[in-house]
Amino acid sequence: MEPVRFSTNDGVSLEGELGMPEGTPVGSAVICHAHPRHGGSKDHPILWAVRNELTRRGFAVLSFNFRGTMRSGGSHGGGRTEIHDVEAAIGAVRRWATGGTIVCGWSFGANVALREAITDDRASVLALLGLPLAPTDVEVPPLPGAAELRTFRRAVLLLAGEADVYCPAPALEELGRALPSAEVAILPGTDHFLWRHEREAAGIVGAFAMRVLGPAGGGREEPSP
Repeated sequence: MEPVRFSTNDGVSLEGELGMPEGTPVGSAVICHAHPRHGGSKDHPILWAVRNELTRRGFAVLSFNFRGTMRSGGSHGGGRTEIHDVEAAIGAVRRWATGGTIVCGWSFGANVALREAITDDRASVLALLGLPLAPTDVEVPPLPGAAELRTFRRAVLLLAGEADVYCPAPALEELGRALPSAEVAILPGTDHFLWRHEREAAGIVGAFAMRVLGPAGGGREEPSP
């Protein structure tokens, strides 16, 4: 993993790590972490597992810390200004790889990733893990409404543990029905943190990414600036 820095369009410097596969990348990936006010950062086992799986499958992968987290500049924006961070991360990773881009978010990061992708078609597909749908003590901005979600036709993977109190399976399945090209995966025997199921979850993300963006999925597009 190579340390990198990149800047947002509102002038915030962010820290990240870039993982490059052997050979020419089949595409790129951005990984968005959980809530920084609850200990979230790019350095968490589930995100390491996803990063390693996607790199192994041939993707250039950028993991980064949202503004105000560890050595990233700026201050926490409640999930609103963090949209600029995801925009910048997509632009940064696409300098290292052609092909489509999968944006993968966990928890708070899944909320920001979905809201950013609504207006940014460089996010070719989404993998959303533990998307907060019953957030209780996790403050996140509201998701787009049903009418807006119905117009989002890019592929989306919605994944959660069966005991995830922040992302209950019935609510996730309802969201899956609202998105035209979504698939839902519920992992038994685990919760929001996907403990002891990190590699299984990462394998599902990796298989999804290859199916929709790998050479057989027709995802080899030139990157936009």
